[in-house]
Amino acid sequence: MRGDDQQQSGVFSYISAEQRVPQSHPLRPLRKMVDEVLAELSPRFTRMYAKRGRPSIAPEKLLRALLLQVLYTIRSERQLMEQLDYNLLYRWFVGLNMDDPIWDVTVFTKNRERLLKGDIAQAFFETVLEQARAKSLLSEDHFTVDGTLIEAWAGQKSFQRKDKPPPQDGGSNPTVNFHGDKRSNQTHQSTTDPEAMLYRKSGGSESKLSYLGHVLMENRNGLVVDTRLTRATGTAERDAALDMAARIPGGTRQVTLGGDKNYDTRDFVNKLREAAVTPHVAQNQHERRTSAIDERTTRHQGYGISQRKRKRVEEIFGWIKTIAGLRKTRHRGKARVGWMFTFAAAAYNLVRMRNLAQAAA
Repeated sequence: MRGDDQQQSGVFSYISAEQRVPQSHPLRPLRKMVDEVLAELSPRFTRMYAKRGRPSIAPEKLLRALLLQVLYTIRSERQLMEQLDYNLLYRWFVGLNMDDPIWDVTVFTKNRERLLKGDIAQAFFETVLEQARAKSLLSEDHFTVDGTLIEAWAGQKSFQRKDKPPPQDGGSNPTVNFHGDKRSNQTHQSTTDPEAMLYRKSGGSESKLSYLGHVLMENRNGLVVDTRLTRATGTAERDAALDMAARIPGGTRQVTLGGDKNYDTRDFVNKLREAAVTPHVAQNQHERRTSAIDERTTRHQGYGISQRKRKRVEEIFGWIKTIAGLRKTRHRGKARVGWMFTFAAAAYNLVRMRNLAQAAA
C-alpha cells in the first residue's frame, strides 16, 4: 500500500537528540573524553569570568563548537552557526536542546577572544595529554620533531614596502606591479597581517606569506606532546625544536629525538647532546656535505627505528592541514594562528586516542 506524502510537520516531538544519535557513532567516545577534559578545566573557566553580569556563552559549549569546526572542516564560524541551527548531531555534541537559540556569529567570535586571552587552547591540549598519559599511550623516551608551513590569511599584494604608504587606487584590490622590485622581509611587510613573513620551504617552491607550525611527537603511538607556532625564518625549525626538547623530562633515561635533514647541523646536534638528548636526525650528505651525525649514532638499531618512526609526523601535519583546515589559516596574527594550531593538535590527539581504543577493543 502506498503511503501518503504528507508535508505537515508535527507540533511536538518526544524524541531527544540523545536518542537520535546512534550509540556506535564515532563522536560518542570523543564527546566522553572532551567532557572529562572540560570538567578538569571548569575551575579555570570560573576564574576567567566575572561573578556578576549578563551570562555569556558557556565556555564548554564554545569549545565543543570549535572542536566540531575542526573535526568537520567547517570553513567559517558563520557556517558553523548555520550548521548548529539545523544539524541535530552538532546540537547534541555541543549540548544544545532542540529549541535552544543559536548564537549570533559576532557574539560567538567575541566570546572566543576571551578563550584566546586565557590561553585555553594550551590548557585543553595539556589536559588531553594527561588523559593519554593515564592510559599509558605516551612514550617518555623517544620523540620526533618537525615543522610545516602554514599559509597566512594575506595576499601578495598586501606585502608592501615599509617606508612607503600603500597605494590608494583600486580600493581593497589595488593594482600593484612587482616587476623589478626586490622584496624581502627586511624592507617589506604585509599590511593585512604584519606578523606573517615571506618564506619558502624549499628551493623549487614559491615564496608565500606564512607562519611555521612545529610539533613534538612521541614515537610509540604518534601523539603530539608539544606544539609551537613561530614566524617563518630560516632557523625557526631548529630553534623551536631545541625549545621543545628542553621541556622533555630526561632524568636517568636515554631520550632520543628524530628529525629530517634540516636538523642536521653541528650547532643543533651539539646543543641536543648538551641537553642529554640523543640526536637521531637524518644525515644530510648532499653535495659533499659532512653530516654532524656519525657512526657513533647510526650504528645503533635505535637510530634506524627513529628514522622509520619520524615519518609518521607527516600524518599529523596532513590531518591538521586538510581536516582541521590550517593549510591556509583563517585567522590573522601569531597569537590567534598559534591558538588554533595548538587546538587542532589537541583535536588530532583525541581522534588518535579514540582510534587506538577501538583497535585495542
